[in-house]
Amino acid sequence: MPQCVVIADDLTGANVTGALLKKMDYKTYTVMNTERIELSTLSDCDCVMYPTDSRGVDKEIAYNRVYNVAKLLKAPEIKVYAKRIDSTLRGNLGSETDAILDCMGSEYVAVCAPCFPASGRIVIGGYMLVKGLPLHKTEVALDPKTPVTSSEVKTLFEQQSNYKVADLKMADMMDGKHALADKMKACVKNGARILIFDCVTQEDLDFIADALVTSRLKFVAVDPGVFTATIARKLITPTDKAEKKKILAVVGSVNPVTRAQMEELWLTQRTAKNTFVRTKKLVESDESRAAEIRRVVEEVLENSGRFDILSVTGDGIYPENRIDFGVYAKKNGCSVDEMSSQINEAFAEITYQIFAASKQFQGLYTSGGDITVAVCARFGTAGLCLMDEVLPLAAYGTLLKGDYDGISIITKGGMVGESNAINQCVTYLKQKLYM
Repeated sequence: MPQCVVIADDLTGANVTGALLKKMDYKTYTVMNTERIELSTLSDCDCVMYPTDSRGVDKEIAYNRVYNVAKLLKAPEIKVYAKRIDSTLRGNLGSETDAILDCMGSEYVAVCAPCFPASGRIVIGGYMLVKGLPLHKTEVALDPKTPVTSSEVKTLFEQQSNYKVADLKMADMMDGKHALADKMKACVKNGARILIFDCVTQEDLDFIADALVTSRLKFVAVDPGVFTATIARKLITPTDKAEKKKILAVVGSVNPVTRAQMEELWLTQRTAKNTFVRTKKLVESDESRAAEIRRVVEEVLENSGRFDILSVTGDGIYPENRIDFGVYAKKNGCSVDEMSSQINEAFAEITYQIFAASKQFQGLYTSGGDITVAVCARFGTAGLCLMDEVLPLAAYGTLLKGDYDGISIITKGGMVGESNAINQCVTYLKQKLYM
């Protein structure tokens, strides 16, 4: 049965949101002919998109359409209810939000995070900007059916809704998810039913979603689709997720190029989850190293149920975490090279244990020649069958012989490529795994 219901004010918006969910492996249906659809038809999908064609109609008609659809699709197993709104805030924002809240009941609140970073739509200081311009100074102000004359999101909702609206600015989002969750609950306690958030990046949307989950509030997501996809990713496991192939990225490089590339991967790939390796723990003692390897492996495997791309990254990617190799080499009675090899071998052991524990891992990305050599040695690999150049100095192939013969792998030097290089490599690997 569906676990996510998205009521959109037009077909295009429904399909845009559906496409975002499909990219995360949710089986998604869009209802186009309400007279022909039967609820039993929807039983094998994860997400239902239901357009009401209500953006340009009178607010009373829009309210009724949304209310009736919400009543039709309301069910105990639904984990995410969403009201898809226009990315430039056109249409019956307030009446349609009121409708779904009225249908769901007084315990529910609307959580509105209306940014769409990939399209240049952001909200900062309570105001929507479209590619840097205030919303009311763009062409939407001249829309013949639904002109928008204000850039302040809260004002637009207050003009249309019967419920109290509260907005949370970027300054409210600086103290962690628990603090933001408390602020959300305080707004609700003060009577707000619609909460509007500043949001500029995908990272902001993930943070808001984490705070929302932490708050345990019953909610309806109100947004152009990206926040809905974000919160769905945190609450819903696709029905066929157990069969999905996983990719493990293993990165030990500490240079600024690798840092920028990994940060872009984490922000761009919505199904990616990183675990940092505390490098200091790998060199303090044998016991400390074994415990850190075990911790990282367990964390990756725990997260693999909800994410397709798992990365293991040395915390030395951030300068404040880097260790003085000379100090530890002297303490351990070994050379700097020997200690470096010990760290690489620990990364290789982490990689081996993850692959040994889960057959879902079928793709491997390694950054840096030393890491790649250590991983191949631990896997007992005879070599690589090189098949393609992903980008200059980044090669794709499969492992030859050993414990994981045929596993797809991409290797790249730590200093190679622009900020999107690792993301390109992982995307390429995903395509190869699902060909």
